[in-house]
Amino acid sequence: MNQIRSTILIFWAAGLLVVLGVVFLPTLLLPRAATLWAMRFYIRLLLLGLKWITGIAVEFRGLQHLPEGPLLVAGKHQATLDVFVPFLLFRDPIVVMKRELLWYPFLGWYALKSKMLPIDRDGGAQTVKKMLAVAKALVPKGKGRQMLIYPEGTRRLPGAEPDYKPAGTRAFYKALNLPLVPLATNSGLCWPAHGMTRRPGHVVYEILPPIEPGLPHKEMLARLEAELEAASERLLDEGLAVQGRTRDALQ
Repeated sequence: MNQIRSTILIFWAAGLLVVLGVVFLPTLLLPRAATLWAMRFYIRLLLLGLKWITGIAVEFRGLQHLPEGPLLVAGKHQATLDVFVPFLLFRDPIVVMKRELLWYPFLGWYALKSKMLPIDRDGGAQTVKKMLAVAKALVPKGKGRQMLIYPEGTRRLPGAEPDYKPAGTRAFYKALNLPLVPLATNSGLCWPAHGMTRRPGHVVYEILPPIEPGLPHKEMLARLEAELEAASERLLDEGLAVQGRTRDALQ
């Protein structure tokens, strides 16, 4: 049954993308805020489909911890869903995306208009330098955008051992000199990193209190990992309880 519902969800998401992509084409000629509104409309309908079709409820917590203005956001990354949610949590996020996605109809057009950050994943050090240059241009103090990074670099399975890559986080923290907001989640319990099957349950995205700018890098990195992992582990246990599973099911 989960497989059937998951297949229906795929058609829901793709159908919405085509229909709304056509309907909102005029926003590509309007100010960027109009395009962001259209993208948020799509994501809200996507989340409704998640709930109605697959039984996945999505909750946002910790909004009271969210400072105004520009931010550096460090998220736990477990599912593709994680790249959609920031548009509902933050006023004007910058999401890193694979450069080849720009060739996709609708998806690429709206990403370009909304000024996301396409990268070459195989570019090595040059890619990091480009990301820093773009971030400095788009997230200066006073401009109000929020830069989203994933300290572990890629999607991780729920409950997996942490694998933080400190160099990138340290570089962004130093270059931007902004509050660093940890974003915890348990999304991988319902939307696995691999495969098409979606499992009913309760996905939570929790904004944690920001880490102030200007700390020594070792202290910042230690706090980020400790706080992000503790919150994600707590959400993992909560999500498993909703699903009637235990951690043994993750092995």
